[in-house]
Amino acid sequence: MPRISAGLVLTVVLALLAGAAGAWIGASGLLPSRHSASLHAMVHHDLELTPEQDRRLEALERNFAIRRKARETELRAANAQLAAAIQARHEYTPQVEAAVERFHAAMGALQLETVQHVLAMRKVLTPEQAAKFDRRVSEALTNDTP
Repeated sequence: MPRISAGLVLTVVLALLAGAAGAWIGASGLLPSRHSASLHAMVHHDLELTPEQDRRLEALERNFAIRRKARETELRAANAQLAAAIQARHEYTPQVEAAVERFHAAMGALQLETVQHVLAMRKVLTPEQAAKFDRRVSEALTNDTP
């Protein structure tokens, strides 16, 4: 019977972890998009925006789309760095740690920019519109969507 090396076991475990992390990241990336689409649809279809509000919100959304794309590119680069670091030694090295930290920093920056974008959108709304907006944001963040 062939002997299974520790390196092979480590590679399989890391591959499973990377797959699970990829699935989680994919789901995390997709679910907020659905909430964002719902929030976007709610803002543009349910809040009876004035033409000026619509213009201001569209400008905010265009600018945020550029920043979000840059952050997502950084996330993909950090994942590639992590994959290379794991493949190089198949153990937790300073390079693996640096790649994980890079990914966490990029993810945190994306979350921060998303929150700032949502709050900037809110500033464009009337108090009545903001109350509806606040309820939808709260539902999206707590997964309490009806």
